[in-house]
Amino acid sequence: MLSVEHRAIVKATVPLLESGGETLTTHFYDLLISEHPEVRPYFNQAHQASGAQPRALANGVLMYARHIDELEQLGGLVSQIVNKHVALNILPEHYPIVGGCLIRSIREVLGAEIATDAVIEAWTAAYGQLADLLMGLEEKLYVEKEQSPGGWRGTRLFRVARKVRESDEITSFYLRPDDGGELLAFQPGQYIGVRLFIDGEEVRRNYSLSAAANGREYRISVKREPDGKVSNHLHSNLHENDAIELLAPAGDFKLEPSSKPLVLISGGVGITPTLAMLEAASDTKRPVHFIHAARHGGVHAFRDAVNAYAKRHPQIKHFYCYAEERGEDSPADGIGFLDEARLAEWLPETRDVDAYFLGPIAFMRAVKRHLKALGVPESQTRFEFFGPAAALE
Repeated sequence: MLSVEHRAIVKATVPLLESGGETLTTHFYDLLISEHPEVRPYFNQAHQASGAQPRALANGVLMYARHIDELEQLGGLVSQIVNKHVALNILPEHYPIVGGCLIRSIREVLGAEIATDAVIEAWTAAYGQLADLLMGLEEKLYVEKEQSPGGWRGTRLFRVARKVRESDEITSFYLRPDDGGELLAFQPGQYIGVRLFIDGEEVRRNYSLSAAANGREYRISVKREPDGKVSNHLHSNLHENDAIELLAPAGDFKLEPSSKPLVLISGGVGITPTLAMLEAASDTKRPVHFIHAARHGGVHAFRDAVNAYAKRHPQIKHFYCYAEERGEDSPADGIGFLDEARLAEWLPETRDVDAYFLGPIAFMRAVKRHLKALGVPESQTRFEFFGPAAALE
């Protein structure tokens, strides 16, 4: 039970977390992975090496400590965490492992003078409250997915029905259930979890679903990263009719019902969830402005598909921006970066729009800033991260 005294102590640690939270969480991750290698598949080691995962955890812990008296103020952060956990199949037995390593790290990094018995007791109680909250919400979501038509719990075996090269870097995989059974529907913008074994090591990743639900198959479109262990394996070693294990679709970045003009803005492989949104919106009368930025035409995936949607549905307008100009590429609507002036030109005349954007972190920071400057209400802008959540300010 989290007492008034516990809450006061946890809130008092906020300044310490602000100044040294990343050091603490880096120590925590090193401890967790070294002493509990069974949880390694749930973490992207590239995000560990870059510091993105520790920064994300530090941000989450800090937010929780700040709002421990008013958890409703955490807003979408809790939903985001729950959906990520469900897509990776995080289970109740994982929470004591994580909690034990976190509490040990607080003691070892902050030292006994700061991390007193009272502080450790308060944080133990606080972590217990957070774990109970997340486990309860996750179980509710697991049950909902399991009991829905075509749903399942845990992993389900699929096979690659088709493998299609979309650009110099991106390949699509069309995945159908091996049991031939019904397929769980999903919302445009959501993702699925993938479970693989590479060189005898288990890994798990989340990939956006790049086509709207059709009841037959799922499509993911994967960018080959130069040092990406999983992406390179999928591109080089996963072929048609090969088996792959999937977890049920999840995610809180999804196309919400609305009659307002829809603006979809993507950079690079960030196009994947916006494609599913475009497909779903194309059968409505809703105006759509599809804006995509790529380095050049060679890495611009799905250009022909988007053009075809716009040709069939006159309410769709598309705009392409290439950072580099190459003679062999089809013409772009702009050369250079997607700056505020260009975005102002390509947005609908009204700023009362619903805007969804996704791409590299620097791209998203710029888009968020531009949309705010151009008068698009922040409450009507939505975004998602490929990796650990980070501040866009």
